[in-house]
Amino acid sequence: MDEGRHAFPPVVHARIDLGAPVTLQLYNMYDVMPADESGWLLPPFRGGLDLDAPRPRYIGRGAENNKGPLAAMLVAVRHLLEQGGLGVNLELLIEGEEESGSRNLRDYLRGDTPVRSAEATLFPSLCEYAGGPPRVYYGFKGIVHGRVRVEGGAWGGPRQAIHSSNSPWIGNPCWELIEALAPLRDGALGEVALPASLVPVFDQLAASFEPERELEFRHTERFSLPGDRAALLHRLLCAHQLNLSELTSHPLPGKATIPAVAEARFDLRVAPGAEISQLLDRVAAVIRARPAAAIQVDECFPGIAFSPDAPGFLELIASYRAAGVEPLCWPWSPGAAPAHAFAGVSHAFVIGGLGRGGNAHGIDEYIELDGIDRLVASLTDWLARFPSSFPSHRQS
Repeated sequence: MDEGRHAFPPVVHARIDLGAPVTLQLYNMYDVMPADESGWLLPPFRGGLDLDAPRPRYIGRGAENNKGPLAAMLVAVRHLLEQGGLGVNLELLIEGEEESGSRNLRDYLRGDTPVRSAEATLFPSLCEYAGGPPRVYYGFKGIVHGRVRVEGGAWGGPRQAIHSSNSPWIGNPCWELIEALAPLRDGALGEVALPASLVPVFDQLAASFEPERELEFRHTERFSLPGDRAALLHRLLCAHQLNLSELTSHPLPGKATIPAVAEARFDLRVAPGAEISQLLDRVAAVIRARPAAAIQVDECFPGIAFSPDAPGFLELIASYRAAGVEPLCWPWSPGAAPAHAFAGVSHAFVIGGLGRGGNAHGIDEYIELDGIDRLVASLTDWLARFPSSFPSHRQS
């Protein structure tokens, strides 16, 4: 257990050393997003079965992201150990800060880390998104968590909340915040080009992608931009996008007032290959063009992309095909994961696993009951494939 930067939440590090020639890493997380009971079919932190759904499921915060897959990972490892079927050494790393930047984990993996190097790292997850084919992601975007804040002061806003009848002649921090953020919307931060090795992956994805299925899965009626499948996917994967996750004013409640403070929490999704410091300099320059606005960065880490031939991916695809499903390969995930942190101790960071869930970070997060067994089976198969495939990777 990590006793580094601070004691909570710790990085849990376990090792299974069989003296095998191959070592793999299994990564997972035990933290979840906040939730209150409003709108949930069942209390989010007690959870329970929903047998009336079209496909029986378990509802609860973390069911899909990512305590359900964490439990399946541990079951798969235990099963292989009990059956004598584990043929590799394992490094297990489980953290409690994935949703907030993985700082302890990143510190733990730096420099003289006790983590043994591995051929590949697997992040078990439910990858049959939207009920479609399982996805294989050859990388991840990076992420920046931060906030933009406007306080009343010399620029003209009030230093404490005042009556809104003064709005014709007193500045409003909320409007100032909106003006500061507006230039950063809709792809204003540019995009990256796909590496040549991943262009064929993108072309095949664009030919197979089902936009309507994706919209249904995201509980959305239309995309926010026009374009065909290739254009939509290119924006999703290659653009650096600033997302606003929370807007607040202080003090609360704020009815018929000009607040003294307005604040926005953001996450900036950064495509692999981009220099985060340069992007942050551009964002900061835009924000500071409004003298009342200040930006604070809480956590950040870069994206990373891997070759489709890197260890772990071929085994994952083979395990899906053995289960009778053909995967859909993506150049990288539009989401973020601490894949870059493992670059010094692993040749590739692979997210994978059969099974379906949904509503991660949202109301009624769930995992389908048959998805648990499918996930355990696919993880067991992935782990069992490595000893025979390792020599080909070593030669490459």
